Amino acid sequence: MKNNKFDIDLKYGQEREQKVASLLDADKNKIEVKTERDWWYKTGNIAIEVECWGKPSGLSVTKADWWIHILAKGDKDYCKLIFDVPQLKEITEKFKDNYKMIGDNNAAKCILIPLKELFNKKTITERTVQ
Repeated sequence: MKNNKFDIDLKYGQEREQKVASLLDADKNKIEVKTERDWWYKTGNIAIEVECWGKPSGLSVTKADWWIHILAKGDKDYCKLIFDVPQLKEITEKFKDNYKMIGDNNAAKCILIPLKELFNKKTITERTVQ
C-alpha cells in the first residue's frame, strides 16, 4: 500500500513559501543583487567579487542578508541564484584559489565558482544546507 505523505509534503512546501516571502520582505532583510551577463555562459563559472583595488569589496563587505546572483544572456535573465550571505561565503572559501582579476584595469578580484561544482557533494556540506 502506498504511504500518502501529502500533508507532510504540503507543510514542507508551505514553510518554503514563507521563507521566500520573508526573504523578499525588504523591511526584514537586506538584499544584494548582482547581475552577470554572458560571461557565466561562456565560461561555465559564476564570478563573485571579493576585492577591488586591493581592498575588500563585494561579498567581503556586504551588509546584506541575501545575495541574489542573476545570470543573464544578453538582455534576458536566465535564472536567479539566491544565497544567504554566510552560506555563499562558505562556498567562496572553498574556491578561493580559483580567482580572476577582471573589470576596469583588472582591479576586481572575483572568485570563480564552476556552475557544475555548485551542486557537487564536495561543495554542499551539512553547514551550508539549512
